[in-house]
Amino acid sequence: MHPNKVSTTDSPPLSIPFLAPSAPTFTFIDLFAGIGGFRLALQNLGGKCVFTSEWDASAQKTYAANFGDVPTGDITQAANKALIPDGFEVLCAGFPCQAFSIAGRRSGFEDTRGTLFFDVAEIIKNKKPKAIFLENVKGLVSHDKGKTLATILSVLRNDLGYYVPPPRVLNAKDFGVPQNRERIFIVGFRNDLGIDNFQYPEPTNQTTAFEDVKESGTVSAKYYLSTQYLTTLINHKKRHEGKGNGFGYAIIPDDGVANAIVVGGMGRERNLVYDHRITDYTPVTKIKGEVNRQGIRKMTPREWARLQGYPDDFRIVVADAPAYKQFGNSVAVPAIQATAQQILATLKLT
Repeated sequence: MHPNKVSTTDSPPLSIPFLAPSAPTFTFIDLFAGIGGFRLALQNLGGKCVFTSEWDASAQKTYAANFGDVPTGDITQAANKALIPDGFEVLCAGFPCQAFSIAGRRSGFEDTRGTLFFDVAEIIKNKKPKAIFLENVKGLVSHDKGKTLATILSVLRNDLGYYVPPPRVLNAKDFGVPQNRERIFIVGFRNDLGIDNFQYPEPTNQTTAFEDVKESGTVSAKYYLSTQYLTTLINHKKRHEGKGNGFGYAIIPDDGVANAIVVGGMGRERNLVYDHRITDYTPVTKIKGEVNRQGIRKMTPREWARLQGYPDDFRIVVADAPAYKQFGNSVAVPAIQATAQQILATLKLT
C-alpha cells in the first residue's frame, strides 16, 4: 500500500470531508503538518498537496480522517525525504524553533545542521520550489538574541537563493477569529523568478468575539471546573499577584477575544468561560469537590478548533487531551490562507 493512502481493510471507508481539488491550479508540500492547517488553507485556494510529513501518530489519525492521506513520518529520515516529488510550487512548513550553534562558524547552512530547520533547508536546496512559506512562534524574533532568525534568513537568501522580504508577525484576531495569537510568517521566492516585492496581507477588520465560536448547546459537566480546582486557581493567582506577576487563570467574556490557545502550562486555564446553561451538575469524571455553580468551564475542543479557523465539518476523531494539543499546536487557518493568497498572486497562480 502507498504510504500516504488510508487503509480501508479494517473498517468501512469514510467519506473524506476535505479532498484535494480535482483540477488544482498549483501544488504544494506540507512539512511538520500537524492536523493540516496549511493544507486546509491552500486547498481552499485551489492547491493540491503532493506530500505531507508529520511524526505524531495521534495527529496523523486526525489528518487522515479529514484529508484521506496518512502523513509520512519523521522528515529527518532520508528515506522519507526520498518520497518527496519534484516540481511542486510551494513548500509549507510550521517547523519547531531550535537554537543553532554558530560559534566560530560562518552563520550559514552548515550552522543549522542537527536542527529541524536544516531538514527544511535541505529539501528547499534539493527541490527548489518557486515559493516557501514558513510559520513559527513570535519568540523566533528574539530567540538566542536574534541569532536564530538571522541565520535562517541568511541561509534562505544567501545559501539557497531566495528573495525573502522582512518577516512579519501576524495576529490571528486580525483575520476573522477571536484569538489573540501572534506568529511570525516567513515568505520567500526563488531568485530566478525575478520577484523583488511582496505584500503581506492586511487585517480584514472583521470584528469577532468568543460568542461567535461558542457552543450553541448545553456543554457536558466534564468541561466545568470543580469547586476545589477553581479555589486552587484563585489562590494561585492571588499568590502571583502578591509578587507582582500577572500569571494566572483568565475568564474570557462572550464579547471578548480569547488568549492564545497553547499546549501545557496554563493553556486552558487562560481561556476559561462563563456558561450558565448547565442543568445537570453530576460529575462526569472523577473530580475532587463538586462541579462549580458559577458556570465556569473550560472551552471545548470544538471551540478551540473554531478559534483556529477550522470549519465545523473538520472531524475531531481523538480524545479531548490530544485534541487540545493538536489545535493548540496548529496554525490559524485564516491567517495562513490570507498570506498564501498573497503568495499565489505574486506567483501569478491565481
